[in-house]
Amino acid sequence: MSRSVNIPEGYKSHLSLRETQHAIKQIKDTFQQSLSFALTLDRVTAPLIVPKDSGINDDLNGVERKVEFSIKEIETNAEVVQSLAKWKRMALYRYGYKPGEGIYTDMNAIRRDDNVDNIHSIFVDQWDWEKVITAEDRNIEFLKDTVRSIVKAIVYTKRQVTLRYPQINNPINEDVFFITTQELLDKYPDLDTKAREDAIVKEHGTVFIMGIGAPLSNGEPHDGRAPDYDDWSLNGDLMVWNEVLGHALEISSMGIRVDSKSLASQLKAANAEDRMKFEFHKLIAEGTMPLTIGGGIGQSRLCMFLLEKAHIGEVQASVWTEDMYKEFEAKGITLL
Repeated sequence: MSRSVNIPEGYKSHLSLRETQHAIKQIKDTFQQSLSFALTLDRVTAPLIVPKDSGINDDLNGVERKVEFSIKEIETNAEVVQSLAKWKRMALYRYGYKPGEGIYTDMNAIRRDDNVDNIHSIFVDQWDWEKVITAEDRNIEFLKDTVRSIVKAIVYTKRQVTLRYPQINNPINEDVFFITTQELLDKYPDLDTKAREDAIVKEHGTVFIMGIGAPLSNGEPHDGRAPDYDDWSLNGDLMVWNEVLGHALEISSMGIRVDSKSLASQLKAANAEDRMKFEFHKLIAEGTMPLTIGGGIGQSRLCMFLLEKAHIGEVQASVWTEDMYKEFEAKGITLL
C-alpha cells in the first residue's frame, strides 16, 4: 500500500474517540439536511454494485482497476462502484425529475488503486448529488451560484459543530474565490498542479478551480476527468485551506454535465468514442437524457476538515498497513 503520510509535529486531536464519533454523526446529519434544503434535493437509495460493462460505473481517469466479482445466479460479473456520476443522471431520467429538482445519496465506493495518504483511503464515502437543469442554466454563473450554496451549507454545519465543541475553531472563508485552471497556470507558471492549488487556496481560504479535464497552454490538463460526465468547460473542484496539514484540501468535485455536443467532442479528445455503444451515452447524444449539474462531496474529507483531524483514518474505518497502525499509535493518533 503506497503512502505519503505526514503527521504535524505536536498534533493532538481536540476530541476523544467517543466525542469524535458523536461529532461525525452531527456533521453528517446537519450537512445533508442543509445541502438538501439549499439545492432542493430528495434523498434516494443508490447501488453499491453495478453490472460490468453496463457503462454506468465511473471510469475516473480510465486506468483505475475496478473491484469485480462473479455472482452465482447471474452470468454477468458485477463491479463495486467507483462513483455514481452516471448512475445519478440515469436515475433522474428514470424517476421523471424536472428542472430545479434533484437527488442526493450516501455513496460508498472502493477505489483500489488510490494512493493512500493523510486524505486518501481506498474506501470512499461521499454525498453524491445530481439536479436537473435547463439549457439556459448551462453557464458559469449558474455553476458559481451552486458552489456558493454548498459552501453556505458547510459554514452552517461548522457553526453547529463549534457550538458543541468550541475548542474546534479554525475559520472557514464563506467568500468563495473563483479561478480557472488556465488563469491559475498563468499565475504560477513555475509550480506544479498541487503547488498551484496550495498557493491559491492558502491566499484565499476557499477556492473553486474551474475547467478541469482539457489540456491547458502547457499541453497538460490540470487534473484528469472522465470525458462522459462533466463538461470540462463547466466543472471544477471546491477546495479549502487545511490549517492542520498546511495544504489545500479538495472537498468536492462537481460540474454541469455533458450535453450531446460536449459529449461528442470530449469522447473524441479522449479517444473513447467506443463508449457510444452504451445506453447512457446514446440517451445523451439523442437529447433524451435530462441536462443536469452534480457532484460528490467527501463525507470523511468534510469531517476531517471540520474536526481538524490530521488523518482521514481518524474519521472513517478502512484498511491500513500494520506499520501505519504502529506509527500512528506512537504519535497519539487513533485510527477508527
